[in-house]
Amino acid sequence: MNITKLRFLLLGVSVAGLGIILGTLLWLKLAPKPAFRAWETKPLEGLNRYGRVPDFSLVERSGKPTALADLQGKIWIADFIYTSCTDTCPLQTAEMARLQEKWTHHPELKLVSFSVDPEHDTPQVLSRYAGRFKADAARWLFLTGDKEEISRLIQQGFRLSATPALDDGSGSGVILHSPRFVLIDEAAEIRGYYDSRDPEALQRLVSDVESLLKERKE
Repeated sequence: MNITKLRFLLLGVSVAGLGIILGTLLWLKLAPKPAFRAWETKPLEGLNRYGRVPDFSLVERSGKPTALADLQGKIWIADFIYTSCTDTCPLQTAEMARLQEKWTHHPELKLVSFSVDPEHDTPQVLSRYAGRFKADAARWLFLTGDKEEISRLIQQGFRLSATPALDDGSGSGVILHSPRFVLIDEAAEIRGYYDSRDPEALQRLVSDVESLLKERKE
């Protein structure tokens, strides 16, 4: 192959390569962008509005029937635990105990722990568990009840997850569930999600609660 033919060949390859590059750039510019969902475009931290908590009918550790109406007009923080959990639940409940202590003089603020294992967590079991963390019965509720209702409430109402782990034959009874705290305002509107394992998220929770308490006074 002579030099002239080689030059023409190299020029052709260069032009073809440039065409591919330009075509790719044009496609990236003009192609439709994927539609992201709300929780993918902004983090679940801080005061926003994520929908209203649906009504529910459950049982408190005292044996008293408890519905959403009993929390109407209150600011409250929810979490999701089960009493035999040895992973995040003890830490979550310890954090809730600290929040209870922080806002001792704010009876308008409630704490609500939902059991994700209602078949085991009877009111009596929850009562003993609450006692270990010195939970004030007037300010900190522990709720149990129908398994399907709780599952719907967590998944469709709070938009979180709770499901038994795959059975490995050990009979561990582990339940995979969200470690997030959820902040709800007086109108039962979800205002924020906070990872209980993250100190910065917990600081934001405290700040957001203070903001809602301040709004309540104004």
